[in-house]
Formats: sequence, structure tokens, C-alpha cells
Amino acid sequence: MRRRSLFALSTALGIAWPAIAPAQLTEPQGAQTTDQGTPADPQADTKAQTDPAASDIVVTARRREERLQDVPIAVTAISGDAIKQQQLVVVRDVAAYTPGLNINSDSVGRAFVSIRGIGTTLIDTVQPGVGIFIDGIYQPNTTYLNSPLVDVARVEVLRGPQGTLFGNNTLGGAINVVTRQPSNDWQGRVDGALATGDNYASVSASVSGPIVADVLQFRIGGAYHKEDGFQRNLLAGGDQNPLETKSISGTLRFLPANWARFTLNGGYDRVFGGSTPYFHVAGPRDYTLDNSTNQRSLATIDYYAANLKGEFDVDSIDTTITAIAAYNQSNTKSAGDGDYSALDFFRTTSDRTLKTRTGELRFDTRWSDNFSTLIGAFYGRSTTDAVTTTTVVPARLTVPGTATSENENIAGFATGFLNFGGGLDLAVGIRYDHQKLDASTAGLDAAYKANEWQPRATLTKRWNPDFMTYASVARGVRGGGQNGPGAPNLTYRGDSVWTYEVGSKASGFGGRLTANVAAFYNDYRNFIGANALAPSTIRNPATGQPVGFVAINLNSGDVESYGAEAELAFNVSKLWRVYANATLLHARVTDASQFRAITGYAYPGNRILFVPDANYAIGTNLRLPFHQDQAIVFDTNLVAKGRRTGASLDAASVPFLEAYHLVNASLTWQGGPLEVGAFATNLFNEKYLETYLDASLLRRAGLPAPLISNLAIQTPRRRVGIRGTVRF
Repeated sequence: MRRRSLFALSTALGIAWPAIAPAQLTEPQGAQTTDQGTPADPQADTKAQTDPAASDIVVTARRREERLQDVPIAVTAISGDAIKQQQLVVVRDVAAYTPGLNINSDSVGRAFVSIRGIGTTLIDTVQPGVGIFIDGIYQPNTTYLNSPLVDVARVEVLRGPQGTLFGNNTLGGAINVVTRQPSNDWQGRVDGALATGDNYASVSASVSGPIVADVLQFRIGGAYHKEDGFQRNLLAGGDQNPLETKSISGTLRFLPANWARFTLNGGYDRVFGGSTPYFHVAGPRDYTLDNSTNQRSLATIDYYAANLKGEFDVDSIDTTITAIAAYNQSNTKSAGDGDYSALDFFRTTSDRTLKTRTGELRFDTRWSDNFSTLIGAFYGRSTTDAVTTTTVVPARLTVPGTATSENENIAGFATGFLNFGGGLDLAVGIRYDHQKLDASTAGLDAAYKANEWQPRATLTKRWNPDFMTYASVARGVRGGGQNGPGAPNLTYRGDSVWTYEVGSKASGFGGRLTANVAAFYNDYRNFIGANALAPSTIRNPATGQPVGFVAINLNSGDVESYGAEAELAFNVSKLWRVYANATLLHARVTDASQFRAITGYAYPGNRILFVPDANYAIGTNLRLPFHQDQAIVFDTNLVAKGRRTGASLDAASVPFLEAYHLVNASLTWQGGPLEVGAFATNLFNEKYLETYLDASLLRRAGLPAPLISNLAIQTPRRRVGIRGTVRF
């Protein structure tokens, strides 16, 4: 009864609330964008605070450039200027300001990510359940969530399955990072920030302009960021969970004719930081920062990226053709303490290279004033080569391991957009994916193949220019994978979800009030949840008993997820703005028989790892102009996340992490091209945990009693600093 009542209420809200299309709830200084996604002018962020219409930004949520208010999808877009103002450093930081998006990371090489409880990814050998894209180009691994946000125009977060246009592995949604594009006018900026607490420092710069006016343009940007983290290793010495990023990116845009555009992008990032840098803790409310392991666990990742896009307007058939070719590579080297204790028992190393090649071809055709189509094909191929070692220090024994894999994906997709008139629109799409995964782990072959259909239908009613409602149904899928020797399941299936959603967008009070509400229901099957330990199929010849436990990825069962979201923003006046978002979510495992069948024990509880039932953010932005073009801008916000479960392999002792509330604030002076400000993140020094693994994991793995403990990674404490920007 409780489930039905909540979903009925959510549905009623989604249909009836004259929800008001969300402009930039996360953008106290959101910039209006042009068709190329670049700021309309260097001072656009200042204008956004005095002109409500400046929050009508352009997004590419349906692979077309559309106003955010016109897109019948739950989308949040965070501008590059808001990213700077909120001191967001890497892609995963946007989760704090996006309803429904949940990201936790225990390493610079991976992240736990889900949207509305769907698509949880625990480790980087599992394909993402939330698609990650940079300029629309697929990134096959959650390591990219720790990529730096450098010279970014905006980050778009699309909630719900996005398979028809963005491909497989987007059953939870998609995160698309849109970089700034070259301009035909000379533009430049330099940003910097320093903060106390953990020697936080950041600097970035970019310049853009014409090489040949109206024909060839360029943009180049670079950034450096460093933070020590707040945890110290008292035995090994040094910072336990630092972060350092170095980045450079460049873009060339060639316009040989008014019907042709070519864009060439290239970039390099180096990310250094903690690699599962867990400390032993007494429990989920132990917020001790300093502890001891005999070796710090650290990793360095080098990212290389290059892509070429061609866009061609064929007026004779009213079609725009887009062709994209891309190459991405990441090299990861890590070493660490395998037992996370002061005892020198296990040590580990890993060296992995991931290479991805993708190609895409799209035809966007307008057949009449009332009908258009977007048809395309996609090809992707990624390869992974990894070498690992595990050293048992007391025995002076080092065990090597190797793993290779090749993942190939071929897809075709089509969407038709039909305008019936009277404000009634229908979009119907379908995508077919063929995926093949070949892998070899320590000489043991494993393979996975799947052919999947992903349909989507969206009905939209535009009641007037300021108010629309929509209803959609979509299916999303994620590919499966393989496990290593000794696993009872050498392969595991992909998971899938049917999502039913209703929502509305509108604006009121002359565009001063905007909002977005949506209600959703997810029927999630064969979900790939947290990895687990299972009895090894390798047996002792003498006893016939399994030789310990092996770590496996697996299908855990079925999940029911439903809830509601809201985003609101109100320009009280031309100088004062308030904004907020909230999510209510009920995501529960309803059938965990698959988990028990493989592991031999019960699924721990019925929750999704690290996913809260509620989170919200609320803030205000006040701009006080004085003396010509100068102004003082004050921004403050509260970000809150509810109770959530930590990791466990014991159904009788599932740990819960406490809810937390973070207050952030900034005070900035603006004067023409200059900005100088003070900021604080986690102003009241709230203590909470990033990730937590209870002792049942190490106990079930068969470690000696002195090594068995709960493990946790702490979060950043208070930072207070200064920042500045120069535009030219």
C-alpha cells in the first residue's frame, strides 16, 4: 500500500504540477550558449544574473541542439562558470547538484555511479550502467568520472534510459561533458584558487580565436590542480588520499564552406591520487582521519584523447550529416597495501591499458514542417590489457596475473519526431545493439555475446509557450562480462530496465520562476549489483574442498525503483535568485535468488549500495551592483544526502552511513573582466564517509583475524580559500 500511494502521489505531481522548466538550478552564474555550446559573449555569466531569459540554455540531450525548456527529458545542465564557482574539480563532483545522480569513489581509477538507483557500477571491470560521454563520445569506463573538468562549457546529466540516441550502457542515464568550442573572436581567461585545510590549489587558462577569420579557429586550454586530502598515513608517511591533475586540451574548427564544418579535438590528462586508500575504522560512525598502513595505496592514470567530427548540411534533402571518429586511451599504474593494515602481509601492483575506438554516422532529416528523423549507426571497439601482482610478504611469494579483453559493439538507431499540431508531439525511437566480449584471464577464456533492442516513446503536450507535460516509456540495457579462474560464473549477463516516466516543464512570472518535476517507475532486471565473494571452483586435491573464495561480478536479482524529482529556480528580482532540487527514491531488491544461487549466502539486505532514499540541494545568489560595472555577488547553498548502506557480505549486519548536510558559500567582487572572491566548501566541517566496507568482506575472504576490520575512506573537511578570474 505504501508503494502504491507514493507512486500515485509522484505521478500526480508529475502530471498536474505546473512544473516550470528548470533553467539552471545549479547555475548561479549560468551562461547562455550559442549553437556551438560556447558563451554568447565573455560577460554572459554576469548578464545571466540580471536577465532571466539568459538561463534558457541550449542542450544536446536528443543529439540535436534544443532549448532545455523544450526537451521532454529530465535533464540537468551545469555551466562552466557554475563549475568554477562551486569549485568542482572532476566530473564526479557534479553529482552534488544533480537530482537522482549518486556518485561515490574509492579510487582515482573507479567510481560507484547510479541514477535513480539504476546502473550501479562497483568496479572498473564492469561496464558502466550510466553512460559517460565527452563531447558526445562514449567513454567505456568509470575511471573517466575522475577526469578533470577543463575548459568545459557545461555538463549535461540525462536521467532515465538513453539507449535510442546514446547507446547501450545508458540504462540509468548519461553524463555528457561538453567542452568549450573555438570562437571567431579573440577570447581568453585565467582562473585560479587557493584554500586552506589540505593545501588546495588550482589554476587553469584558455585562449580562443581565429587563425583565418571565418575559416579556421582554435581553442587551447590547460589546468593544474592539487589537494593533499585530509588523511595522513602515520606509518608509511605522507598523505593517504591526495589528488593531483594536469591537463591540456586543444580544438581546431575548419569552416571551408557554409555547408561544411570540421572539428578536431585532442587532449591529455594525468591524474594521480589514492587507489582504494582504505583505513581500518571501528564502525560507520568512526570519522578518524589519520591511521596506519605499511604502504600508501596510490595510482597514476594517463588519459589520451583525439576525435574528428564532420558536419555537412545537404539542403537538397534538408539533412544534416554528422560523422565522428574517436580514439581514447588510459594507462593506469597502481601499487598498494593489499590488507589495509599496519601488518606487512599483502602488497599489490597493477598496470592496465584501456584503448577505445569509436565511429558514428548520423542523418538528421526534416521531411516536412511536422515530421523529422534522426537515423544513424555506431561502431565501438575497446581492448584492455592488464598485469597484476600480489605479494604475500611473510612468505616472500609473488603471484602474477594477466588479463586481456576485447569488447566490440555494433549498433543501428532511428528516431522519428512527429508534430500532430495543437502542441502535441510524439517521438518514437529504436536501437539495435550487437555486443561481443572476448576475454582471457590467466589463460582461461570467457566470452559474452548479446543482441538487444532498446525502444523509447515520448508523448509531449505543449499547452502554451510556457507549459508542457510529457510521458515516456523506455528500455535500457547494459552489457555483461567475465570473471577470472575459480569463479562459479565465468560470465554474467547484462542487466536491463523498463522505465516509465511522467513530467512537466513550464515557466511563470515572465520567466522569473522555472521548475521541473518528474515521477518515474523502474522495473530493473538481472541487476549487476555489488561484487561478491563466492567459493572457488578450484578444489584442494587432498580434501576436495574449495580453495578459499574468489571475487566475482554477478547478476544479483531484480530491483523495483520509483520516486519523484523536482528542480526549482526563482528570480525574486533582477538581483536575487534562489534555486533548489530534491529527489525522493524507493529502490529495493525484490528478488535476490540469483545472488544466493551463485554465492551460497543471502544478499545483504534489500538496498542498493550507497544509494539514499532522499537528497536535496538549496541555495541563493544575490548580486549587488555598484559604481558602473562593478558588483558584489554572494552565493550560498546547502547540499544534503540521506542515510545509505555501506558494503557488506553479511545480511545480519548491514551497515548504514549517517545522513549529512554540507554548507558552501562564496563572496565575489566583479569588475568588468575581473573577479576576485572568497569561498568555503563544507563550511561547518561536517564529518561523513565516502565509502565503507564492513568486516564481513575480509572475514569471508579468509584473512587472518588480526587483519579483519571495517574499512572506510573519509571525505574532505572544511576548505576556506580565495579565487580569481581574468577574462580578456
